[in-house]
Amino acid sequence: MSWFKREDNEIVNDSEKTVRTEGLWTRCPDCGKALFKAELEANQQVCPHCGYHFRIDARSRIDNLLEPGYELVDLELRSTDPLQFTDLKPYKRRLAEAQKKTGLNDAIVNAIGNLGPHPVVLSVMEYSFIGGSMGSVVGETIARAVDRSLATRHPLIIVSASGGARMMEGIASLMQLAKISAGLARMDDAKIPYISVMTDPTTGGVTASFAMLGDLNIAEPNALIGFAGPRVIEQTIRQKLPPGFQRSEFLLEHGFLDAIVPRKEMKQYLIQALSWMTV
Repeated sequence: MSWFKREDNEIVNDSEKTVRTEGLWTRCPDCGKALFKAELEANQQVCPHCGYHFRIDARSRIDNLLEPGYELVDLELRSTDPLQFTDLKPYKRRLAEAQKKTGLNDAIVNAIGNLGPHPVVLSVMEYSFIGGSMGSVVGETIARAVDRSLATRHPLIIVSASGGARMMEGIASLMQLAKISAGLARMDDAKIPYISVMTDPTTGGVTASFAMLGDLNIAEPNALIGFAGPRVIEQTIRQKLPPGFQRSEFLLEHGFLDAIVPRKEMKQYLIQALSWMTV
């Protein structure tokens, strides 16, 4: 029985050791190093060895950016099922499962508070909620953030993490692209700053609308950003795409982004940007 061994005249069950340490470690998918989860969390979910950025939830991102005392708003909105949509499972069941998993009503969290000395309106997408897909509630929540910025003249920051428009809501989802874009146009007319922060992944209708409309468009390192995915594009054009295609470094090189900012530097970068955007 090899799972037992003797240490200092005592018999030790190795299987118990495994159980006690289970869940304390994870492995970086980029460099393969074993990472202590507490250390990774203290490093804002960034691998200390290679700088790989793990995905983080919306509330953690808000905590990382805003000063203590911020307020969460617009949390009461809930998606309905206008099309009675069913694929592998009913859309209503998908919503219920996502709400239980994330503790959110939908794939977005709005907050108001201070980023350094600057009062801001912050809207953060939650990828764990049906892939961060943009349905009518996500669109309405972002539209409310836009309205709040217009009313207070506080800068708007949207942090994107999304697979795109939510197919289960059909046209009700797609109309959010125009709805949000129109609101951002009003912000531009009013000279109120809007900063777009793109994280892994930012794709589909989110990229085709508000994610690329910032006065300043920035991204985390190695984030996947695009409309259609690389596999779909390769199948369509029947050509192999260049290395790193649709990653943030590729987009910066080709003029689609203004900057790539590591997560640990993001807060200070935004504070500095707002200092000259709000003069």
